[in-house]
Amino acid sequence: MNKFVITVARETGSGGYNITKRLSQALGVAYYDRDLLRKASEVSGIHEELFGAADERIGLREMLSAAEKVYTGEILPPDSDDYISTRNLFSFQAKIIKELAESESCIILGRAANFLLQGRKDLVRVFIHAPLEDRMNRVASYSQAWTQGEIARYIRTEDKRRASYYRYYTGEEWRDAAGYDLCLDSGALGEEGCVQRIIQALPVFVGK
Repeated sequence: MNKFVITVARETGSGGYNITKRLSQALGVAYYDRDLLRKASEVSGIHEELFGAADERIGLREMLSAAEKVYTGEILPPDSDDYISTRNLFSFQAKIIKELAESESCIILGRAANFLLQGRKDLVRVFIHAPLEDRMNRVASYSQAWTQGEIARYIRTEDKRRASYYRYYTGEEWRDAAGYDLCLDSGALGEEGCVQRIIQALPVFVGK
């Protein structure tokens, strides 16, 4: 198969992380998640903990703001007062994502990669979603001490943060199907079913 890049965005509790891992194993290619933070830290000289603190997290002001599309592609120099700003941290992550997409077949989880890589001919952009009940059941399976109310609140909060993060940097809506090539319901298909649908779609989209 020709070189390809798959980006995976997912609702909280939809199984997107597990699907990404299964897909990586089935295709025999690397997947990148928090590894991107380490790579961005190495390139920038900025401590990885700062990337971790800013990773898919923005402040209240940004969460309440209108769509801004803060990302411009510009990376600020080390002598800039804003060198370790969340904007610049995102730009470093974007640089790593684009370099990986150029150099190898891979899968990238989250971090607005579908937006950053749009227009590539070797790209498949995937969004994983599921009914709330299915997502609550999945979260409950690894957070057994939580009440149903706590689980529902966690899912709402995490989805809101992801949507705000995406909107702040891209000016677009995270759940908008126009930003993806495949939108898959893991509640209906199951994790393995999603993996197989993505693999089947690769020859259709890669080289389109």
